[in-house]
Amino acid sequence: MHRSRTTRVALATASLAGLLGVSGCVSVVVGRPSAQVPQRAAPGEVTVIGAVEGSVDEQARNALADLETFWADRFPDVFGQEFQPLQGGYFSVDPGDIDPRIYPQGVGCGADPREAENNAFYCQAPQAPNSDAITYDRAFLGELAADHGRFLPAMVMAHEFGHAVQARVGLPDRSITIETQADCLAGAWTAWVAAGEAEHSRLRDAELDDLLRGYFLLRDPVGTSSAAESAHGSYFDRVSGFQDGFDGGPEACRDEFGPERVFTQGEFTRDDDLATGGNASYPKLLELVDDSLPTVWEQAFSDVFGERFRAPQIEPFDRRAPDCAPDPDRELVVCPDEGIVAFDEADLGGPAYELGDFAVATAIAIPYSLSVRDQLGLSTDDEEAVRSALCLTGWYAARVYNGQAGIEISPGDLDESVRFLLTYGNDPDVIPDVDLSGFQQVDLFRAGFLRGLAACDVGA
Repeated sequence: MHRSRTTRVALATASLAGLLGVSGCVSVVVGRPSAQVPQRAAPGEVTVIGAVEGSVDEQARNALADLETFWADRFPDVFGQEFQPLQGGYFSVDPGDIDPRIYPQGVGCGADPREAENNAFYCQAPQAPNSDAITYDRAFLGELAADHGRFLPAMVMAHEFGHAVQARVGLPDRSITIETQADCLAGAWTAWVAAGEAEHSRLRDAELDDLLRGYFLLRDPVGTSSAAESAHGSYFDRVSGFQDGFDGGPEACRDEFGPERVFTQGEFTRDDDLATGGNASYPKLLELVDDSLPTVWEQAFSDVFGERFRAPQIEPFDRRAPDCAPDPDRELVVCPDEGIVAFDEADLGGPAYELGDFAVATAIAIPYSLSVRDQLGLSTDDEEAVRSALCLTGWYAARVYNGQAGIEISPGDLDESVRFLLTYGNDPDVIPDVDLSGFQQVDLFRAGFLRGLAACDVGA
């Protein structure tokens, strides 16, 4: 994140990805699992070659059985043809303990089982044995589950199954689009599981936040070009793909991954940005935020609302909130009557900076957005206000991304926004105690980023 040399431009009427005609603040509904206890998929229902008795193979088998059911049902309606089951099968491998007799023709596409180490993959090669197959390293998936939630192996199966879907209907033209569309297809299946529709798999609401945190491990290194031959996407891009499928179903995955899709992943263009990983110093960051937030809102009030914007003062504090705060322990504060937006530098600003400089910018933009709502005559202290503020914070990030805030975004900055919301969003001292999961908060942020002010319930 650094200061831009570009000049101020007129506020565009279309948002980053094209205005989608959304009125009111986006509503994200997380499915409520049924009380029914999931049934284990019998080994004969889905055969996984090399599988052993253990939780990873059991969960993979359960997920694969449910994936077959889901796509057999949804594929004809979405893609206009029957779903053909995978012809090459499924393979479980422990690279540290391989018995070659189990894999006489190798694993997927005839590959050596050791090629699955720390990986899971789908492959199709018509002239090779075991073409149209999914292979996974169960030891690796076990480590992921231990560190990032028990459902992550199932999500990996859903992503690879997404590639099998693509193989049947045609692949997008770029690696990053292929991978994020597979994330979308995984998201569509995950929503079905979260709604309690699956026979063998279950997902609790709280685990959705763990899933999104797990995606941080799967992002490309910061500074990777979106045009790279094996690009998978930034954290923001991959989460966006998954949430598009979760919210919009397989139809969104079919329709929203054309050439116009926005990808935020990009290369460093400045040597000093590369040297710092895209992070401004903390004092410089506060200066950039103090400049950019009034810049975007003065322009929006003039061009969209036809009013004059009165910029609130941004004030850091040390552990005790200003007297105007409703709670002295609150770490993000807006005091509309006093014209103050404040944040706890000791307990929030400094720790959030460890996630990256734009995590701090995201934090400050939330109460600043509540101040914006107050000036528009809207509520600031209910769930509707919080939902709107998160959306407006995403809109601010889009202005920065587009070079329309007097500063420029650095690679990885939007990833830091996602991490901030998943790290601090459920802390009532940061985000008021409303019934919004981290998953839902990220979705609201994305709505503002991608759809513009019209998604944020401010009358734009």
